[in-house]
Formats: sequence, structure tokens, C-alpha cells
Amino acid sequence: MAAWTEAQIPDLSGQTVLVTGANSGLGLNTTRALAAKGAHVLMACRDAEKAKAARQSLLDTQPDARLTLKPLDLSSLASVRALAADLKTEGVALSLLINNAGVMAVPHGHTRDGFETQMGTNHLGHFALTGLLLERLQPGARIVNVASMAHRWTPGINFDDLHWDRRHYRRWQAYGDSKLANLLFTFELHRWLVTHRRDALSVAAHPGYADTHLQFVAAEQKQSNFERWGMTLANAVLAQPAAMGALPSLYAATATGVLGGDYIGPNGFQQMRGHPTKVDCRKAAKSEALAQRLWTVSEAATGVRFGD
Repeated sequence: MAAWTEAQIPDLSGQTVLVTGANSGLGLNTTRALAAKGAHVLMACRDAEKAKAARQSLLDTQPDARLTLKPLDLSSLASVRALAADLKTEGVALSLLINNAGVMAVPHGHTRDGFETQMGTNHLGHFALTGLLLERLQPGARIVNVASMAHRWTPGINFDDLHWDRRHYRRWQAYGDSKLANLLFTFELHRWLVTHRRDALSVAAHPGYADTHLQFVAAEQKQSNFERWGMTLANAVLAQPAAMGALPSLYAATATGVLGGDYIGPNGFQQMRGHPTKVDCRKAAKSEALAQRLWTVSEAATGVRFGD
């Protein structure tokens, strides 16, 4: 079978899609590819100036692209609710919701709502956004959650200290927790959609090791030249381009044959690089008991109940 590429994305004219973190890296490449196929892309971004510059960079090469900026700070439930309310007022109907934005291995901190930064941004913000946008989804819509190989890097989510307030903080483990949460949420959302007979697919994807700015956020926050140098070297030696890293998300969002609960990643060695295909994940990510517990905790934390 021939390798899947952007060329196989179908015509998306008339469809509206929302991509979180659309101003750089995987999100920017996802936005570019979807817009090139005629989709109206809502670029949901935290930094207004960076988002504006990213939008212009796309218009410079795709003058007819339909791109609309939407403010979204996933570390703030107020911002998440404001975006959902805005889309409701506008009567927006979405055919795709791509939960792409995230932070990686940042120093210990808390969101405006008191959540550990990575769990709050990568999982709880997207959990709330998805729940609030359920009624905005058209029949046949897809929800794509961008996970990571890092979901294998944690012994498991500690629900008794979810926000690392009583333990020595391990930033890479906390990142792994948030990525494991992305998968648990994806698979539980798939079960929820089936149970409630909703015509939508919940799918996960991961980029492998892709060369993006995400790797440098922690170094910038820590002002660590050593970490910046290490990430630069690792990206040069191991990473695939961001455009390749975006392919699994694009496949999950648009390819034929994708089923609810699928997990898409690169087909190369250790899923680090290559063209998109269906991949496996660790056993814990498929645990219904863990997923249900996370779902209950997430509803309580965010105040968002699906179907309300």
C-alpha cells in the first residue's frame, strides 16, 4: 500500500474545522494542509500576535485560504468557556475538532484554575473544550486528540495528588501523565459517543518525534542554554520535519477507514518517524476503569458534564 500523504486529503470545501495551537509546529502544518483543501480553519491560539503572524505567513502562500483567529488559552477555563460561547453565538457548525495544543516538560506551576500546568493545559482544557463544543459538531464530525509516545513514560496517573502538590515534581513524568490522559479521554469519549448514539468519531494521533518549537518551551522558561543545545542536537539527529509529524493528525481527521477509538502514529521504528498508520499504545491507556475515573475527576475539576 502506498504511503499516505497530504495529497490524499479529500476536498474540504464548505467545512469548518477548529485547530488548537494552530500558530506553530504541528498545529500550523495541520492548519496549512486543511486550508489548502478548502476548509475554513478556526485557528484557536493563546498568543494573539504570534497567531496573527502565523495566519499571515499562510496567506502569503495561500492567498485564498479561509483562516479565522480565535483567542483560546487552554490553561484558563474562563477562556475555554468564552470561545465555546462565541462559537455558539455565531452558530458555527464544526466538522473537525483537533485538540492539538500543549506544553511539554515545563517547570512546576499551576494554571489559573489551580491545575498542574501540563495536566491542566494538555488534558483538562481540551476535556472542557470538547464537552462545551459537542453541540457544535455536525453529523459525522471527528474529534482528534493529539497524544504522544510519552504516555509510556509514567508509572501511572496519581489521582491522589493529580497536581503534584505533595510530591517532588518530575516534569517529564507529569508530561507523560497528561499524554496518558489524552488517550484515556479519547477512548472513553469513543465509548460515550457510541452509548449516546452520537454521530461522531473520537480518534487519537501522535506525531512521533517531530521537530517543533514545543521542545524548546521548557528551556526558554528555565533560561537553560544547555537544555536548548541538547534539544537542538536531538532534533537535528532524530526528529522528522513538523510537516511529517502533522500527518497522523491529518490522517485521523480525514482519511477513509478511520474508526472511533483508533490511534494513529508514524509507521517507522518505534513509531518515531514515518507515514501515518494505526498504532498500538500501552495497556493502561485502554483501561476502562482508569478512563472512567479520569472522566469523573475531569468533570468535577472543570464543571463540564458531557451532554448537558
